[in-house]
Parts: sequence; C-alpha cells; structure tokens
Amino acid sequence: MQRQNSVTKNAAWIISCKIVQSLLGLVVGVLSARYLGPSNYGLINYAASIVAFMLPLVQLGFRSTLVREIIENPEREGEIIGTSLFFNFLSSIACTVAVVGFAYVVNPNEKTTIIVCALYSISLFAQALEMIQYWFQAKLISKYTSLTGLAAYVVTTGYKIYLLATQKSVYWFAVSGALDVFIIAIVLIIIYHKLGGQRLTISFARFKKMFSKSRYFIVSSLMVTIFAQTDKIMLKAMMSEEAVGIYSAAVTCAGITSFVFASIIDSFRPVVFERKKASQKAYEESMVLCYSIITFLSLAQSAGFTLFSKLIIRILYGAQYAASARVLSLVVWYTTFSYLGSIRSMWILAEDKQKYLWIINLSGAITNVVLNSVLIPLMGVMGAALASLLTQFFTNVVIGFIMKPIRPNNTLMLRGCNPRLLLNCIKQFIINKKRGKENV
Repeated sequence: MQRQNSVTKNAAWIISCKIVQSLLGLVVGVLSARYLGPSNYGLINYAASIVAFMLPLVQLGFRSTLVREIIENPEREGEIIGTSLFFNFLSSIACTVAVVGFAYVVNPNEKTTIIVCALYSISLFAQALEMIQYWFQAKLISKYTSLTGLAAYVVTTGYKIYLLATQKSVYWFAVSGALDVFIIAIVLIIIYHKLGGQRLTISFARFKKMFSKSRYFIVSSLMVTIFAQTDKIMLKAMMSEEAVGIYSAAVTCAGITSFVFASIIDSFRPVVFERKKASQKAYEESMVLCYSIITFLSLAQSAGFTLFSKLIIRILYGAQYAASARVLSLVVWYTTFSYLGSIRSMWILAEDKQKYLWIINLSGAITNVVLNSVLIPLMGVMGAALASLLTQFFTNVVIGFIMKPIRPNNTLMLRGCNPRLLLNCIKQFIINKKRGKENV
C-alpha cells in the first residue's frame, strides 16, 4: 500500500507540473506557429524530425533500462548514472555532426534548411545530460524533475515570447528547442548531489554490461522513430514545407495530452519491475491495470478530438491551418496504439525479451515507409495520417498476435480492455479517499 501511495504521489507531481508546462507550451507554440506560418513552422518540424532520428543513438538504449539498472544495483547508482552521462554525451557529438551532414546532402541548395537543422541539433547535447532524470524516477521522487521542468519551461516560454515580440527569424526559434532541456539537465545534476547521490564515476566495464542489455532498444527506438518521423520527411520531399506544417499542427494537437499518459506509464515502471521480482500475480495485475487506464483514457481523448477537430484547429491555429482539422480527426486515433506500445516495451524489459524488439520495430518501420510511399501520392497529407494510424495498429497490436514469444503481453492487454477493471479501480480509489478523510 505504501508503495502504491508513492506511485500515486509520484504521478501526481509529474502530471500537475506537466499540466502547467503543457498549457504554457501550447499557448506559446500556437502563437509561434501562427507567427511563423505553415512553411517556416513546417521547416522547424522537419529539423525536429531529423534530430529525432539521432536521439536513439544519443541515448544508446539507456532510456529503457536505466530505471531497472538502478533498482537492481542501488549500491552502484553513481557508477551507472555517471557512465550513462559520459557515453551519451560522446554519442551526441557524433550525432550532431551527422544531422548537419544529412541536411547538407539532402538539401544542398537550401541554406536556411541546413542552418535550422544545425541549430536544432544542439538539443542533442542537452538530451544526453538529461538522462540523470531516471535516477529520480527510480527513487519515485519525480517532484524534483517536475518542478525543474516547469521552471525551465517558464524560462523558455519567456524566451519565445521575446522572439515573438521582437519578430526574430526562424533561426532563433530553432535554438529554443535546446534551452529548456539544458536548464533541466544542469539543475537536476545539482539536485542529485544536494540529495546525497553517489559520486558520479565512469566505468567501461559497467558500460559494456549496460550496453549488452540496452543495445536492443537502440534499433527498436530507431525503428519507432522511423515510423514516427518519416511521414514529415517524406511530406517535405514529396510535397512541400507547408504540407509538413499542416500535418505537424494536427500531430501536435493529437499529442497535447501525451505527458499525462507518459507520466502514468513512467510511474508504473519501477513498481512493475519490483513486483516482477516479488510476485508474478501482482506483476501481471499491475500491467493489466496500466493497460486499462491508458486504453480507456486515450480512446476517450481520441473521440473528443475527432468530434471537435475543426473547432480545436480554428481556435488554436487559425484559418491558415484549417486543412489540419481533417488530419487531426484521423491521426489522433494512432495515439492509443502508440501508448500501448510504450507499455509493451516495459513488459518486454521485465521479461528479458529485448531481442525481439528489432523484429517488431523493423516490421513497423518498413510498413510505415511503404504506406507513406503509396498513400501520400494518392491522398496527400491525409495519406500520411492514415499511414501513421495503420502502422501503429499493426506494430503494437497485430504483431503481438503473430509473434508467439510476445503473445502473453497481448493477453494482458486484452484483459486491460475490460471496463469493469477500471471501474473497480476508480471505486477502490474513492473508498480509500473516504477512509482517509474519516481517519483525519
């Protein structure tokens, strides 16, 4: 019960701060999109997509394994975190060079595109340092990361408002992508030491051991990135920057509440790993409950966004993005399947079945590229939206039935689709709240 309360408090801190952060980001992001227009807004998102391809290489798969490493080896947490930060930073240097090189080769006569991609790639250095956050996550003290993230976002919001007020060029907006992440990384490292975290050390032996587990997640994450970002890159190549802007506006709206789902999953992760060691039944119950909460919340969100897509786009982005409404009504449904995939990744790690990840995500990547190649010429931006939806469904649901080693996860997922489970959970939560008030 105490551990469950910690999970609830941890999730509450994350979600509460993220709500404020999301609102700030939404307001400033919408104002920026209106100011930049579909073309420049599309250029920023094009650069973001290229940088996103490098992120799995920067993180070296540690994003999916650090929490478990820290929980299983608490006496070595300083060595684990220090080693992760060092090698992630080295990787970020190589990846930044790769981003600039790719932009130059693919867009040789587009000086603005190359510069924007170079400036946006600075965020890779910050992403490498931000890996410290997983120590706080493992300790279920995410209030520090949440408050730090909120403070950093306030600073970044102020910076973007300054850019809008002074009507700066698209180059300045490209740099803003790294500002908040840098602030978060530096502050969290300071807090880590203030809380008595172990001295950060670097161990090549530890890296080798960690990498042997995390390497599967590199290919997996790369494949996920392919079917998450290929649509924007192909839209620019096959249509225009404006098409990328229209599509990106819809995708941004669809992901407005993604922090809620990510926070819930992140809060379940340490509990799932601990229960796996203690009790198979308790472990499976945690997985099913996570699936249930995520499934029904995301489906409710998708239905709402579909019904009010025109109103949402008109209020947020204005008439110049009117074409995004139809895209939003379709693309928002892929979010449910995307979140199911995040939960499955947690199950795969708990079951030590990482070796199957590359098969799953390679299948998804190939499916996405093929679908985009066929559907974009036929349906334009709507083709990219349909390709994303079909890819997520195939990768995170269908493949689970095809591949025998991961079918048990689909069983847990189907159990989570029973609405009675979620209703019982809500009922129990209300009862516990009433009991708490009575005891007070």
